[in-house]
Order: sequence, then structure tokens, then C-alpha cells
Amino acid sequence: MTDGHGGLPQQHGGSLKRAGAGARPDGVTMTRLLAYLATLLVFAQIMFGAIVRITGSGMGCGDHWPTCHGYLFPPLDRPDLIIEVTHRYIAAGVTIAILALLGVAFARRAEPGIGGRGGVLRSAMLATALVLTAAVFGGITVKLSLNPYIIVTHLAIAMTLLAVLSIAVLRAGGWGFSGAGVASPKTYRSARVAVILAFLVLVLGALTANVAGANVSCQGFPWCRSVLVSGPPLHIQVTHRVLAFLLWFHMIALPIMIRRRRESILVQRAAWAALGAITLQVIVAAGMVEMQLPPSWRSLHQAVGTLVWLSIFTLAALAKYSLADHAHTVAPSVVPMPAQVVES
Repeated sequence: MTDGHGGLPQQHGGSLKRAGAGARPDGVTMTRLLAYLATLLVFAQIMFGAIVRITGSGMGCGDHWPTCHGYLFPPLDRPDLIIEVTHRYIAAGVTIAILALLGVAFARRAEPGIGGRGGVLRSAMLATALVLTAAVFGGITVKLSLNPYIIVTHLAIAMTLLAVLSIAVLRAGGWGFSGAGVASPKTYRSARVAVILAFLVLVLGALTANVAGANVSCQGFPWCRSVLVSGPPLHIQVTHRVLAFLLWFHMIALPIMIRRRRESILVQRAAWAALGAITLQVIVAAGMVEMQLPPSWRSLHQAVGTLVWLSIFTLAALAKYSLADHAHTVAPSVVPMPAQVVES
């Protein structure tokens, strides 16, 4: 059962079937749990990908893929091999979780909230396509000996996959969303701007981390007190910082405006959560630069950056799927009275 506006189907909290003691969870509940699991695993994979890069373990399995030096379970005798193969095992877990999500959604596609427009099945299908694409790019990354632009493309695909899984969670009644809520078109437009800025910041951050000389080109925070490397590496670093601050300022204003418009509590909380995440990221970035890029802070920077992306995209999705309720709320005040229709 859809909401009539192409949005989310109406959820009912994923209630359990009550036909006897042997009742099993309905399709919405099962897909929600699997979508949560897949989201968690993708987050962990992105995090471990940063650890692989920071520790220089990208070639820990040599140029072999998908095996590691010809083994599915190689001897764990080197730290770089352990880190790289663990990253690959998490990726395999992601693939299994998403295939399970697709299988359950397809099997339960006749249930409300699963099949059709706005159902979990479509998100599961897109997530499957993305995880397979990510696997292919993972192999290309290894075969091309960690080409920085392929690495950035691989990360962009992983972030897109995380966004699609967030939609799957939302469509299955997750993130606290039950189909009710009010958001204005202004909030949705502002959230979309935040998503675009966040994606650009992520891509430029990945380039800063992977293009030679970019991460050390600008010494000091928030501005460059000294420049060690000029040219394109410096331009990448500075553009990354400028866009990051633009995103931060944008997110400072957004939750305040949402509160003034008295939109749904869930959308307000999502906006404040996104602001909290990006504020934490600015603090981590400052510490990372001022302490000369210690590995632990670089890993934390990647983790919080991924959280920023997830929180901002989820805010935009919540705002989008709350527009239908907003339309129902404001429509009666703009519908012409019968006398007006006659006169026209």
C-alpha cells in the first residue's frame, strides 16, 4: 500500500505475524533487520578500507584477486596481509548480507511495503548492482597497483551503496520512520544541497588522502600557515577545506530553520544529528592536521566522514518521504472553494 505520491509505503512498525505460536516476522521486519546489518557492514568495510590505505596494506595479498596469494584462507603471517584479507572478508560479508536482503525482498514482494514503487525490493536490487560493481572495482584497484583515481572511484561507489542501504532501511520502517511526519519543500531542497556538498567533500577528501603530496601540502588549520607542496595537490587540499566549511555553515543554519518551521521531530533530530557529526568532523580534522597526520586520527577522520555522509543523506531521504504528509497538511488551505471554481 503506497502513500499515493510515489513515496514510501505506509509501515506498521514491522509487527510480527500473530497466527499462532510459530509465527515468523513479516517481510518488512526481516528486510529492515537485513538492511541494518548490510549498512553496518558497509560502514565497517569503508572504515577498514581506510585502515588498509593508512597502514600501506593495499598490496598485502599481492596482485591476486579475489584470492590472497592464491588462497581463500591464507596463512596469517604478516600484518599487511591480515589487514588486507580482513578487508576482503568484510566485503564478502557485505555481499552475502545484500544478497540475503534481495532474496527475502523478492520472496516477500507481494507483501505491503516490499514490492512495487517505494518498496524495499527496488532498493535491494540497486544495492546488489552496486555491491557487484564495487567488487569489480576492488579487483581493478589491486590489478592497477592502487591507482589513486581508481581508489577514489571505489570509495565513491561504496558511499553510494551506503546511501542506497539507508533508503532500504527507511523504506522498511527503520531510522524511527513509520510513514508519518511533515517536512517542507524548502527543507528537502536544502538537504539536497547538503548531500551534493557532502559528496564533493568526500571525493576531494579521498583525493587529498591518495594523490601524492596533497595531504601534507597545506600545513595548519583552518588556513595554511605554510605550504610544502604547491600545484594540483595544494588545490585539491584547499578546495576540500573550503567546501567542507561551506557544508558546515549550511548545516548550522538548516536545523534552526527546520525547527522554526515546526516540522516533524524526526526530521529535526536528523538535522541536529547531521550537524553534530560534521562539527565532530571539523574538530577531528583540526587535530589531525595540527598533530601531523597520526594514523589513528586519520582513521577517525575517515570514520566520522562516513558518518557525516550517512547522516546527511538520511536527513534528505527523511525530508523527501515526509513531503507527502506535508502536501496533505497544506493542501486544504489552497484548494479553491466551490464558489471560486464556478466564478472561474
